[in-house]
Amino acid sequence: MSSTTIKRQTQNPKPSNPNFFVGVAKTAGGTFLSLTLLTTSAIAGGMVGLAISFRNLPDVRVLNNYVPSQTSYVYDIKGVLLSTFHGEEHRTTVPLDQISPQLKRAVMAIEDSSFYDHKGVNPNSVARAVVVNVQSGGVVEGASTLTMQLVKNVFLSHQRKFSRKLAEAVLALRVEQVFEKDEILEMYLNNIYWGHNNYGAETAAQSYFNKSAKDLTLAEGAMMAGIIQAPEVYSPFANYDITKQRQAIVLNRMADLGWITQVEADEAKKTPLLIGKPRAWQTSKLPYVTDAVKQEIIEKFGQDTITKGGVNVQTTIDYKLQTQAEQIVKNAHRNLRNSGVKADQMALVAIDPRTHFVKAVVGGIDYEKSQFNRVLQSRRQPGSAFKPFVFYTAFASGKYTPYSSVPNYTRGFREGSGYYRPQNYGGSHGGGDVSINHALAISLNIPAVVLGQRVGLDRVIEVCRTLGIESPLQPVVSLPLGPIGVTPMEMAKAYATFANNGWQSETTMIMQVTDSKGNMMLDNTPKPKLVLNEWATASLNSSLQNVIQNGTATNANIGRPAAGKTGTTSGERDVWFVGYVPQLSTAVWIGNDDFNRSLGRGVTGGGYAAPIWRQFMTMALQNEPVRYFPSSSQFTKPKP
Repeated sequence: MSSTTIKRQTQNPKPSNPNFFVGVAKTAGGTFLSLTLLTTSAIAGGMVGLAISFRNLPDVRVLNNYVPSQTSYVYDIKGVLLSTFHGEEHRTTVPLDQISPQLKRAVMAIEDSSFYDHKGVNPNSVARAVVVNVQSGGVVEGASTLTMQLVKNVFLSHQRKFSRKLAEAVLALRVEQVFEKDEILEMYLNNIYWGHNNYGAETAAQSYFNKSAKDLTLAEGAMMAGIIQAPEVYSPFANYDITKQRQAIVLNRMADLGWITQVEADEAKKTPLLIGKPRAWQTSKLPYVTDAVKQEIIEKFGQDTITKGGVNVQTTIDYKLQTQAEQIVKNAHRNLRNSGVKADQMALVAIDPRTHFVKAVVGGIDYEKSQFNRVLQSRRQPGSAFKPFVFYTAFASGKYTPYSSVPNYTRGFREGSGYYRPQNYGGSHGGGDVSINHALAISLNIPAVVLGQRVGLDRVIEVCRTLGIESPLQPVVSLPLGPIGVTPMEMAKAYATFANNGWQSETTMIMQVTDSKGNMMLDNTPKPKLVLNEWATASLNSSLQNVIQNGTATNANIGRPAAGKTGTTSGERDVWFVGYVPQLSTAVWIGNDDFNRSLGRGVTGGGYAAPIWRQFMTMALQNEPVRYFPSSSQFTKPKP
């Protein structure tokens, strides 16, 4: 139903009580009635003069650019709603044609049936209010039109004072001079409070009926119109029977006005209302995700953008994958504890190497107990999971291949005033030469340290920076063994670039952000660029596949080409497995928030983190085709 039709149906409505003014005369006497009519005439005819005296009132033209606080929405990559963010007002604005005609008529019927006829102030309503207020000795009836209610909500306080009512009237007249009726009605319906922190018709409709405002029926529209006067009292969430009584009043009023038939009114009264639930303060479905997204939006655009701006955020997260990852982590943690592993926490993060979109983030075992996101905020020693950065640097130098020999022995290296001599896991000082393939497969420490010295630790750090590792790194001799702290996110995104054979986009959890009108604010469409040498990356991928096939990570075998590296720190304080296929790069970390607490003797990344990685990847890739890594033979080896 168009606004023109609604306007036509609101003209010349029947009064709900035709004998109202007769009753006034009998009650208050002819003198009082004359006073009332004189007052009415003064207000109706003298508002221009009053306007001059209200020079300090706001300029109503600001409504041209007025944008009320709106709720922001966060979705997964497929459009599943994850969370909402807002300040005091939970609101989503919509155009007038996206609001049900039934709701528009019901609101006007009970709040301002002459809306399309008056110029902002209804003289008859003012006369009635003056009588009631004089009799009561205060302001108990407002006689507010929809326009007056709008300016009160936007510009004025809610105190019941004659001065405020006069200001309302002046501003309402001004608004009616500047804006069309439909514009005023749209602003009103998007601003009015509907209870339970719901502002505006769209948000209220979603909360009360789980549907859009444009789809409201006559019964639903009448119910919503009825609760405007006292939302928390007439709300169906508070008392369904009282709500139905109030709905009946609205429907009867609509029938009296001739806007619906009595049959339609009676049918609507009998219709059960399928009530939803309050949504204003609903909790996030994926709090580790939405907390991180909110923080990123605040950093880019400011606090008000997320709490008042009404933005729509589409994340890169896959809701189904995320929930499955959370369950896998919880189950794995319980099993670890039952088996005697002294692990308080775990973290998992998965990234699509083709886009560098983050698909899942599990920042800990239980968000309710700890909101600390270990994927993003906890820097832990990666141990041997750091070694691929050293071996890639060697391959990229053009001096080494996966079959090159490196010493598995050393007398040690001077470092400052001290002396450092590395050992292999278990305390061995090694012996003889080994191939790089073999050194990586069984995670020998000495060859990694020797190779780090040969290629230059500054160059290794440069590679790490290219791969997106921002944590502090120092060129200490032991750097190849991962004694520095990095986050699981940094490890996963670095390995994701290996998985994509050296091609990299910016890693992100946000695909795009649009404002309340659909305008693009942030577009993170992948822009891949080649940042690594393709031959060197393909060579590394070949060696890291051998880690799973024949080395320390046989527990990570998923029956398809996959590459990765285990990590176990001294004292078994942190254990890792970071691995990938061409479609997904995933890091798994196990440890304790107490950095000095051991997980237990013999706990390794290959024995404990790799099986969790395998379980997650098997689940995540069940509908993905098998893909192979490019062979180094497809590329030209760099010159030394």
